[in-house]
Amino acid sequence: MDPMVQHVDVWRPYIKDVLQSKVSELKLLGYDAANETEVWECLKKKVWKKEQEKPLFQVVQDILHLSGNIYMSYLTVQSQQHTDLMAQIEALTSSEKQ
Repeated sequence: MDPMVQHVDVWRPYIKDVLQSKVSELKLLGYDAANETEVWECLKKKVWKKEQEKPLFQVVQDILHLSGNIYMSYLTVQSQQHTDLMAQIEALTSSEKQ
């Protein structure tokens, strides 16, 4: 394996400033609750879902090119999954009470 190509999680400690810059940008776009962890998970699930072995320059480029549309799509899916999970939990707990 090329030493310049690593799993994206290996690069994360080295690019905190880049990630924080993207969080700041998203906040300027109106995503007030944006944080580094959420942006990182968005990148892993939306941008790097097929290939998570990348050189550092590609990881930085992907972070800088993350659009508000992709981030909003990620948030929407996460919200729907959370809502579905809560509905399932409610259904289970209400059937147990009967």
